[in-house]
Formats: sequence, C-alpha cells, structure tokens
Amino acid sequence: MLTLDRIYQASYVLKNVVRTTDLIPAPNINPLSNVYLKTENLQLTGSFKVRGAYYKISQLTEEERKNGVIACSAGNHAQGVALAASRNGIKSLICVPDGAPISKVEASKRYGAEVVLVPGVYDDAYNRARELQKETGSTFIHPFDDLDVIAGQGTIGLELLDQLPEIDCVIVPIGGGGLISGIAFAIKSLNPRCKVYGVQAAGAPSMYRSHQEHGPLALDSVSTVADGIAVKRPGELTYELCEQYVDEIVTVTDDEISTAILALIEQQKLIAEGAGAVSVAAAMFDKVDIKGKNAVCLVSGGNIDVTILSRVISRGLLKTGRSAELTIELVDKPGQLKGVSDIIASLGGNVVAVHHDRADENMDINSCFLHIVMETRDQNHIAEICSALKNAGYRFKLR
Repeated sequence: MLTLDRIYQASYVLKNVVRTTDLIPAPNINPLSNVYLKTENLQLTGSFKVRGAYYKISQLTEEERKNGVIACSAGNHAQGVALAASRNGIKSLICVPDGAPISKVEASKRYGAEVVLVPGVYDDAYNRARELQKETGSTFIHPFDDLDVIAGQGTIGLELLDQLPEIDCVIVPIGGGGLISGIAFAIKSLNPRCKVYGVQAAGAPSMYRSHQEHGPLALDSVSTVADGIAVKRPGELTYELCEQYVDEIVTVTDDEISTAILALIEQQKLIAEGAGAVSVAAAMFDKVDIKGKNAVCLVSGGNIDVTILSRVISRGLLKTGRSAELTIELVDKPGQLKGVSDIIASLGGNVVAVHHDRADENMDINSCFLHIVMETRDQNHIAEICSALKNAGYRFKLR
C-alpha cells in the first residue's frame, strides 16, 4: 500500500540527490487567480522523473542490483533511471520510442544507459522492454505503475505544502498517472481541502477517458506535441489512486499547449516541454475553476527538442494573434503589392514573407494570389487589418 511513511522515506532518501525546485509566482498566466509554478523543469535531468526512478532503484536488493535494471520511456524516465543506476553502480538498458526527441535519447546515453529505439509510441517500447526483461533477468523499473516510483513523485506534494501552506489547488500533468497519484495522495492525506486537478493532452486522453468510464481503458492511438504524456493506457495502481484522490481531469489541445509554452518563455523565461506545459494551458484557458484561488501549476519537465520548440513557438504565435497569414486575390498588375503593404504598415503590422502565385487553376487568367505572413500584436490587431483591407475592396482569406 502507498503510505505517507513511504513518501517521507523517499523524501529522506532523495534529499541529497534531487533539487527542491522553486515555487514562483506567475500572475499573468491567469489574472483572476494567484498562479504559482512548481519548476520541476529545472530539476536534475530536467524532469520530476528522477525522483521516482532514484527512490525505486535505491530499494533494490543486492541480487537485483547485480542483474541490472531495464525501463521504457518517452525520454524523461529514461534519464532518471540512467542517472540513478549510474550513481548506484548498476547497469541500465532503456527502451525508447523511435519518435522520442533526440535530446532526450542522447541525454540518457550521457547518463550511462544503453538505449534501444523501438518503432511506435510508449506502449510499444513498454512491450519490448518487458520482452528483454524476461530474457536478461533485469529488474523492470516501471515509469509510473509502481508504489516506490509513485512515492518518489509524491515528494513533490510534501514540498508544495511546505512552500505554500495556503495552497487551494494544484494542477498536474497526467500521462500514465504516477506523478499525480503520488502528489494527490500526499496532499489529500495532509490537506484534504486542497483540490487536485489532472490535465491530459486531447490527443492522448487515456486517464481522462478511463475516469469517465470508471475503469482503466486503452486507446487505439495517441497523437500530441506532449510526447512525455502520450500514453495509450494508464496504470492499474495509478487509475485507482486517481479515482480516489483526484478531483477532476481535463484535457487541453496542442494549440493551447503551444500557447502555454510560448507564455512560459516570454513571461517567466522558462523552457517547458509539451507535457510540462499542459498544467499551465489548463490555467490559461480556464479548464478548471481557479478564480480567486492560490493555484499551483506543476511544470513537470523542460526537455524539449529545439526543432520541436521552433514549431511550437510558431503555433503559439498563430494561436495568440502574434502572427497571421493572409491569401489575397489580386489583379495581376503593377502597384497591387504596394497597396496591400501600405495598409498593413499604416496599422502597425510587419510583413515578413510574401509569395506571388500565378499558377493556381482556380484563379482568373489575369489574377494572382498574394500569400502574406505578417507579425501582429494580437487577435484584435489582426481584425483591424482585415477590416481595413476589406474596406479597401480586397478579397482575402485569413489562415
């Protein structure tokens, strides 16, 4: 059984291993509430996962240590297991989905793990890890459905109660459920009035769906920018703990996640991966009731690949109205581009890309399409520019 004693023991074991990450105010995330960020993205290895992995490995017997450990992961658990095993002088092998960010894979190797890339998603890596575990006799370190792992993640709950005694609610990302299970158990055991909200990506809502159906279920497929929580099926232990201790589970879209990542960069100077930003997205887009409350968003990880970050920023700019794309139908004659750009410039827009298209089969023979990308302030600014173009007689589509 999961107990407070187990979580306190994990806290003792981890005190000289992990960082007590900062809790920082973030008033602009949701102006109607007092939002704080628990910065596990600044944790050793860049994610909370090292807590559960290290505590689990610390509890192995001498015989288990000799046989080594094996794990599966989308990247963050891999780094936690690799670091914990290396520090304890234990051999580690990690199965990782072949679509995992390169930065996470390479970091796991640097921490000392042997990495096996498996075609598919987390669940495929899990199946391969189980096969290899039977072949090698290694101890399997489950990323979430294990009491010691859950207890390690639960140490975050103890830290939150120390850092913000007047806490009203905490918003936690969910993949397989190990993080929220440990946090919810710790907080509800010590402060039952505190609400615990879980957040999943809309493209990978396994715990959300299970919660609705009142039983753990498996999804056919998952697809989300939040690769760290792209799990088809929640754990048996974690499902039961969520049913008992989590107040509500919601979902956020990839566009909302991208917007949250952008907000964290601009407002807080923090880098979060998709999985780490879902809690912030839930607060920004009012997915849970935090009005007037002291709300903590758990930023669970910051290990995002730079190429993915570039795409995410672009999505976030479009979502918030900081960037816009127009396709304008024009008569193909001199001066047309100048007329369009004069209107945009006069209203403070900045054209950053222009493309003429004369070959579209849907246009008149004497016409062309002008594709424009422009920098703008917000959605109201875009509406102002569109209104001016319309009043000037231009026909266009806004992406």
